[in-house]
Amino acid sequence: MSASILMRAPLSKTFASTAGCRVLRSLQVRHTASSAMQYVPGGPIYKGTVNDPTTFPPPSKMHGSHHWSFERLLAASLVPMTAAAFVTSGSSYPVLDGIFGVSLVMHSHIGFDSMLVDYLHPRKFPFLGNFAKWTLRTMTLGVLVGVYQFNTNDIGLTELIAKAWKA
Repeated sequence: MSASILMRAPLSKTFASTAGCRVLRSLQVRHTASSAMQYVPGGPIYKGTVNDPTTFPPPSKMHGSHHWSFERLLAASLVPMTAAAFVTSGSSYPVLDGIFGVSLVMHSHIGFDSMLVDYLHPRKFPFLGNFAKWTLRTMTLGVLVGVYQFNTNDIGLTELIAKAWKA
């Protein structure tokens, strides 16, 4: 009787169903045997990728406060130094020229560095962030050399400010 049923059924249909059942059984056996990892609801968690949480330093009340205090002190000290540049002459006070030049360059460097940290973070922009950071450091060093040359070989910053104010 079964032979007659096989004869009546189309060959392709019978072959496909028989082969399909064998393949499914073998896959099921292989899956249960080789499955070393258990199913985790919500999907797998890969180590070393964007799924890893961000590590945070331990909380501290003083963390970052030294930088902030230095930035505020530097910014506040530029006001009396600029006023002193108007009152005095640059050739009489070369120390004021030097302190004013370094303070002005450091204030600018800290401001640009804060901008780079906020907008070109190396985690998001690995090449451009580091390139911009090193470009800023190189330019700051070049400006410090230029300010030193201007203060020692030319009239100095305080004399320049006084002349620019009178002009």
